[in-house]
Amino acid sequence: AAIQSPSAQRPIGFIPPTRTPLSLISQIFVAALPEPDECEPNGKIAAVKNFVASDTAFRRTAGDMFNDATSLPAYLATRRSGKPREMIAPGPDEFMLDAILKLAMRTPDHGKLFPWRFVKIADRAAFADLYRQAFVVANPDARPAQIEAVVAPALMAPTLVVLLHAPQESPKIPDWEQQLSTGAVAMNLLHAAHAHGFVGSWITGWACYDATVSAALCQGRERMAGLFFIGSAAAPFEERPRPDFDAVVRSYP
Repeated sequence: AAIQSPSAQRPIGFIPPTRTPLSLISQIFVAALPEPDECEPNGKIAAVKNFVASDTAFRRTAGDMFNDATSLPAYLATRRSGKPREMIAPGPDEFMLDAILKLAMRTPDHGKLFPWRFVKIADRAAFADLYRQAFVVANPDARPAQIEAVVAPALMAPTLVVLLHAPQESPKIPDWEQQLSTGAVAMNLLHAAHAHGFVGSWITGWACYDATVSAALCQGRERMAGLFFIGSAAAPFEERPRPDFDAVVRSYP
């Protein structure tokens, strides 16, 4: 029996195979194969092995040690952010970026206040100009080389989203809890980007605390919680220091 292409049975919301974690590709591929009794012995296994071997480039976002998409526990145990300066195209298209943001919104939120907002940076050149103007206002004596150095991050990575903390009036939910929800959205945003086969990075820096940049992006009491860069890894990741378990975990009493 002929093997049907996985693309012929794409479900709603299907992620193109070039950006899909290998485990999901394999599941779709296996589902499209004929039943074992229609194959020669071990035919399905052999077909999957050949398919997997041809798609190892899509197994993880960078290297074999990080963002392992074979299972959720494996991913969480190997989760690693990328560096914006080492991200290259492709990034998510508009449809995929919206899907990433919708996943990010599925986060703990006491009182259902939604105290966060997203700003998709559509014009990167204009955003770089905003950086340049803001830095010059705050540092009128800055040298051209200094200015270009601080503007450079505005143009890094294919995709950029700014997350804002947007506190809501509530007699029961203090702003501290709302800030925690914004932080949860931030983490979910990275998870969602990685789940779609990209790498992400959460960066703050001077711009998140600059009055000129904030005035351009924020409304009312909103504050910048971070810049989220999304793209593809240009180089393998390296591990960063992680805390000693006993140093950060204790029991009571």
